[in-house]
Amino acid sequence: MADSDADKPLRQISTAFKELAVIVNSPSPEVPVAQFSHACSLVSPLFGCLGIAFKFAEMDYVAKVDDLVRASSSISTLVVMMDKDIEADCVRKAGSHTRNLLRVKRGLDMVKVLFEQIIASEGDNSLKDPATKSYAQVFAPHHGWAIRKAVSLGMYALPTRAHLLHLLKEDEAAAKIHMQSYVNSSAPLITYLNNLFLSKQLGIDW
Repeated sequence: MADSDADKPLRQISTAFKELAVIVNSPSPEVPVAQFSHACSLVSPLFGCLGIAFKFAEMDYVAKVDDLVRASSSISTLVVMMDKDIEADCVRKAGSHTRNLLRVKRGLDMVKVLFEQIIASEGDNSLKDPATKSYAQVFAPHHGWAIRKAVSLGMYALPTRAHLLHLLKEDEAAAKIHMQSYVNSSAPLITYLNNLFLSKQLGIDW
C-alpha cells in the first residue's frame, strides 16, 4: 500500500476487503482469523466519525473485533474458531468468539448499507437518512427500546456529508469509488458468514 494511503481509512478498508472477497469467492474458502480481524479493525474509525448516534455500536464493535484479534494468535480460520466454540458448547455465551463474530458481521453489514445509502443520496449533505436507514435495517431489530431511542436522538448530531469526507480525508469522487468497492467486496463476505452460521445450525438472529 502506498504511504499516501496510510492515513486514509476508506482506501485501507477497500484494499483489505477486496482481498477477503477473493478468498470467499474461491472454490474452497478458508478465511484466516488474523486477516479477517485486521480488516474489521480498519472499519472501527468509521463508527467514531459518525458521532454519538453510533457510540454504542462503536464500543460494541471495537470490543468484539479486539477479541477476534486476540483469538487470531492461536486460532487459524473462522471455521476452526466456530468449531471450537461448538465443541465447548459456548457459542451463545457472552464473550464467545462465535457470538462476537456475529456482532462484528452486523457491524460490517451496517457500514455496507450506510455506504449504499450515501452513494444513492449523492448531492444531499445530510447523513440522517442514510444513517437512519442503515441502523433500522441492521441494528434496530436487535436493540432494546432504550438504545433505539438514544440512537434516534443522536441522529441529530451526525456530521454532515462534507464533514465526514473531511474526517476520512477524501473528496466526493474518491470516497464514492472506495465506498462502492467496500459494498461490492463486503457483500460476498457477509453472505459467506451468514452461510457459515446457517450451515452449522446456529442461526443469525440472536
